[in-house]
Parts: sequence; C-alpha cells; structure tokens
Amino acid sequence: MTTPERPPGDTGPGARNLLNPAQFDGTVFTVLDNNPGMATDTAERIVTEALKFVATARTFPTARVTPSNVVDEGWHALILHTHVYAELCEKLGGFVHHYPERPDPERHDEAALVRTVALIEEAGYTPDHELWTGPTRALVSVAANCSHTPVPGGCGPINPGGCASHCNGGGGGGGGGGGAR
Repeated sequence: MTTPERPPGDTGPGARNLLNPAQFDGTVFTVLDNNPGMATDTAERIVTEALKFVATARTFPTARVTPSNVVDEGWHALILHTHVYAELCEKLGGFVHHYPERPDPERHDEAALVRTVALIEEAGYTPDHELWTGPTRALVSVAANCSHTPVPGGCGPINPGGCASHCNGGGGGGGGGGGAR
C-alpha cells in the first residue's frame, strides 16, 4: 500500500484528520460545486487550510485572525455542513462563529493575513502559502467575496466566546507571541 502524498502545507499535525474521510470529501464537493472548473486537488487544499484556520481560531481565541478569500471559500463550505462543523468545533473545544459583513476589497489588510499565517504555524500547522495571499494575488478565483467581523460596524478580535473574525482590517493583534496575536 502506498501512502498518499500530503497536499502542500499539510505537514503539521494533520488538519485533514480533524474530519473523517466522508466529511472531508463532502466539504470538498461543496467547494467544487460552488466553483465550476476547479481542480479537485485545489478544493482539497482549500478545505485543509480552512480546517487549519478554524483550529487556529479556537487555539488563539483573542487573536485577530482572518482567512484569505480563497481559504474563506473552504470555511463557508465547512459551515454549510452544519453537523460536520458543529462536531469539528466541539472537537476543537468550542464553536467558532462566523459574522458576515458586506464585501469591501478596500478593507483588505495584508498584515492581518501575515498575523494569521504566523498563528497557524504557532498552532503547529504548516500553511499552504499559495492559498494565503491577498485578493489580487490569489492562486485561484473563488466564489467567496466577502469579509466578516464579530463586531457590527467594525473590525474586532475573536471574542473569548469563540467568534472568528473574517476581518480584513482592524490593525494589530491582542498581544503576546511576537506581535502575531
């Protein structure tokens, strides 16, 4: 039996193992259905990075983190599988909420992505850097075209109750970890 190749950026504790194969495949199919013409391996990479993002959001609940637009597509797919997402969040220690706001490409903050990637590494995962770029440098075009925040009318940190920010702005983090949180 041959061991399947791990996708780029999946050399950490195995984010794909946060879901069983049927759950992972179902989420991948949702990404594929929402993005006609996308290669299956690209959708798998997107879902894997979304898993790393959600796990990192739970690991650092007061940090300001944001997914790239590409990774956001995977987060949306996870959330659409409500039972899978609820089980995932329970396994991670608490629910990671998603609060949408209107799309605004002007709100993109490269520093927020850099901070998020650093925290993903601190959580023990290896980011797939090709998927963690700003909207104008994205590896692939995806349907997700929005930003989110846990605070109406502005960007804020993930609340201690486990609310994840999709905020593409909002400045610095919440202290500690070499400026990454």
